[in-house]
Amino acid sequence: MPLQFPGAWRFEPPARPDGKPLTMWRGADDEFMGLIRLMAAQGDAWGIFEHFKRHFAIACGRAYSSSSTTDWAETDLQRLLYEARENAPLFVEAFHEACETLRARDVAVPTVEKINALLAECSIPLLLAPPELRLTGPTAAAVQVTERPATLAENARGVLERSLRRAEELLQEGRGLEAVREVLWLLESVSTEFEGMTVEGHVVEGKYFNVIARELRQAQQGTTLEQALRWATQLHGYLSSPTGGGVRHGASLQGIKPMSLSEARLFVNLTLSYLNYLLAEHERLHPGI
Repeated sequence: MPLQFPGAWRFEPPARPDGKPLTMWRGADDEFMGLIRLMAAQGDAWGIFEHFKRHFAIACGRAYSSSSTTDWAETDLQRLLYEARENAPLFVEAFHEACETLRARDVAVPTVEKINALLAECSIPLLLAPPELRLTGPTAAAVQVTERPATLAENARGVLERSLRRAEELLQEGRGLEAVREVLWLLESVSTEFEGMTVEGHVVEGKYFNVIARELRQAQQGTTLEQALRWATQLHGYLSSPTGGGVRHGASLQGIKPMSLSEARLFVNLTLSYLNYLLAEHERLHPGI
């Protein structure tokens, strides 16, 4: 499960006392990579590296893709850790969640105390206290501000990340159709948040994805949003159709091949790109909501 901390941190890390964003200091990512190598030394190194890649890809807002060899997996993971340094809370969350999943598989992983000791050693003012992640020291006092209601993007991000983790688990289990169904549900759910919004003088009255998408396209003609919604609608229609993906209404039994895992991963990644864009557009059109 995702750690509990202010939703705003998922988009911008809190500030240090000097006003600079709370990132992982140079070299901290190497220290955590060292712990991952110790875990990988217990057996399936490629599998361990890929496991951490999945979690850090989410922290970086990237789609996960597997590496062909152990060496490439290690190199690609190092790049993800380097990129994830820009947001220390998401970095720590990704590492902790990956460790907890491995712990459930009887892999020896660093304790919470070890992780906290490393954070302190690297001068990262964060304390891991599952299920919470807290600021420590002067930084904690410096960021005490009046609480504001979370925006849709902040509320949805947690749901999005949980659903994406579930989709990844389903893909790993060879259940591609269920993984696509998981993210398609997310696309439909996020779209309903536009209901009742006024966009360019047009009130969005639809209650379902296709109607909402059509009304938004009409209100945003000639924009990237119009084109993105057109593509998303085509993808949604194909996946829902019995002669397409068969995700929503069942698949035709006449000459239609079952969805392969590579196809499922493509559909998951495409849907994710539209989800992220819709969240950003919702925030742009109605900031702070």
